[in-house]
Amino acid sequence: MSDTVLSIRNLRLNRGSRSILAGVDLDVERGQIVSLMGASGSGKTTILRAVAALERFDEGSIAVDGVTITPGPLGTAASRDLRRKVGMVFQFHCLFEHLPALQNVWLAPVYVQRVARADAERRALDLMKSLGVEHRARAFPRELSGGEAQRVAIARALATDPPLLLMDEPTASLDPARRADLAAVLRSLVTGGRTLVIVTHDEDFARDVGHHVRYVKDGRIEPQ
Repeated sequence: MSDTVLSIRNLRLNRGSRSILAGVDLDVERGQIVSLMGASGSGKTTILRAVAALERFDEGSIAVDGVTITPGPLGTAASRDLRRKVGMVFQFHCLFEHLPALQNVWLAPVYVQRVARADAERRALDLMKSLGVEHRARAFPRELSGGEAQRVAIARALATDPPLLLMDEPTASLDPARRADLAAVLRSLVTGGRTLVIVTHDEDFARDVGHHVRYVKDGRIEPQ
């Protein structure tokens, strides 16, 4: 029996008279890594933002691990429930510059999930250790290398234990050796049942790390 973590149906999103997403359909099974590729402006990142309930859409539905959202405001109970199912790593990390790495990681569990700070800090440090950056726990984002910031951002996205992790251009600031390291990290995440959707322009990385590579063109995912 299939175990679909992400199901997108007929997703359409317009900005004014311009169609950004023109009927996206996608299913991703638990424990899979799916890479989305396509030209700039094809709609790849917009798909991720819609799945993370960061972008309103006009038609269709998005279901993540049993929570479904349809067109409407982003502040609904359904959209808040969906955000708890999704972790997102942005292209430029978007770490809080005024907070050390460890606090960046434990912030959401404490203030969103109301986890006790001591417990949240302990889990944050465990996550950073699993990603090889526990020694940078007290460093501020400006003091981190691109690879270190990437791993802290992944730890932050995982801190709320979401079943689905979204990543936007994760190799953008990494050299080839770090890309190989990142691929190993991502493979290790799915062995525990995590599911990943990655947007990338890096075809070698997409094919190396992904179970499936799907192509986005003109606001649609092309048939396999």
